[in-house]
Amino acid sequence: MLTGRERVHAALTFSHPDRPPRDLWALPYISLFRQAELQALLAEFPPDIGGIQLSPGQSDDDSARYGQPGTYLDEWGSLWSVAETGVIGEVKAPALADWSRLDHYQPPWQLIRGRDFSFANRMAAESSRFILSPCCARPFERMQFLRGSQDLFIDIAWGSAEMRRLLAMVHEYELEDMRGWCSSDVDGVLFMDDWGTNSALLINPRTWRELFKPLYKQYVDLIHSAGKFAFFHSDGCIQAIYPDLVEIGIDAINSQLFTMDIEELARLYKGKITFWGEIDRQHVLPFGSPEDVRAAVRRVRRALDDGSGGVIAQCEWGKDNPAANVRAVYEAWLE
Repeated sequence: MLTGRERVHAALTFSHPDRPPRDLWALPYISLFRQAELQALLAEFPPDIGGIQLSPGQSDDDSARYGQPGTYLDEWGSLWSVAETGVIGEVKAPALADWSRLDHYQPPWQLIRGRDFSFANRMAAESSRFILSPCCARPFERMQFLRGSQDLFIDIAWGSAEMRRLLAMVHEYELEDMRGWCSSDVDGVLFMDDWGTNSALLINPRTWRELFKPLYKQYVDLIHSAGKFAFFHSDGCIQAIYPDLVEIGIDAINSQLFTMDIEELARLYKGKITFWGEIDRQHVLPFGSPEDVRAAVRRVRRALDDGSGGVIAQCEWGKDNPAANVRAVYEAWLE
C-alpha cells in the first residue's frame, strides 16, 4: 500500500496510484463547532495531503483569522470586520484606500524575512502524507484587501501607474515568501487567487494574461526549480484561463468544476494537469442528499478518473454541509 506522499506523487505524475488521493478542507467553523464529526470522518477516511505551519499557533496568512466577531487590523494595515465566529470577515478600511499613502507604504517584510523553517521541516520529516505549504502568494486578492475590490477593479480598468506599482510591490513580497517555502522540506507549494464569478472571469482574460499570467509563470518556475509541485486554487468559472494555467506548468488546480463544463475540461486538459477536486459546494453539498453527492462524484470520475492519475478526491466541508454528505463524497471515490 502506498503512503499518502507516494499516492499524491503518483497522481501528479500520472503513474497509476492505487486509488485517488484524498484531501479534506474543513473550514474553521467545522473545526471550532463540529470537532467530533470532523475527527470521526478523518478517522474513517484519512487524508493523503497534510498542511503545515511554521510553529505552534503561528499563522502564515492574516485572512485565516476567524476569531470572535469584531474588528482587527491585519499586518498589512487594513481593517477587517468579522461578523460571525468561524467565518472570514471583510475589509472595511483598506490600507491604501488613498493612493497618497503609496509612496511611503511598505509590506510587512518582518513576517517573512529570517524565518525559521525547522519546525515545518520536522513536521514534514515525521509525516507520511504529502505536505503542502500554506498559501504563499495571492497577488490579486492582496491588492483587493489593500485597495478595496471596487477601487481595484477601476484601477485595473484604467491601467493606472499606481496599480502597476502596487502589483510590483506585492509580487516582490510574494516571491520572497515563496522562496522561503521552496527552501523548506514541503512537497508542494500553494498559491491562489479567486478569479471567477459563477459564469465568467472577474476581469477580461486579455488583461489577466497581461498583468497576472507572467507573475504566475514566475511562481511556477520558482517552485519547479526547487524540485517541488505547484498547486493553485481559484474559485468561480475560470474556464477562459484554464489553457494558460496548463501552459505555465501548474501541476494541480483546485477549481469549482461545477461552475464549468466538466466534460469539456476533461476533453481539453485531462492528462495535462491534475484536477484537485472539487464537488459542488454551492448546491449539492449543502442542499443535496447523499445520493445526489454520490452522483456528483460519479460525474467527475466519469470525466476525469481513468485510473492513471490526474485527480485528487478533494471537497470542502462548509458550515452548512451535513456530515453524511461529506462522507458520501469519499465513499463514492472508493466505488
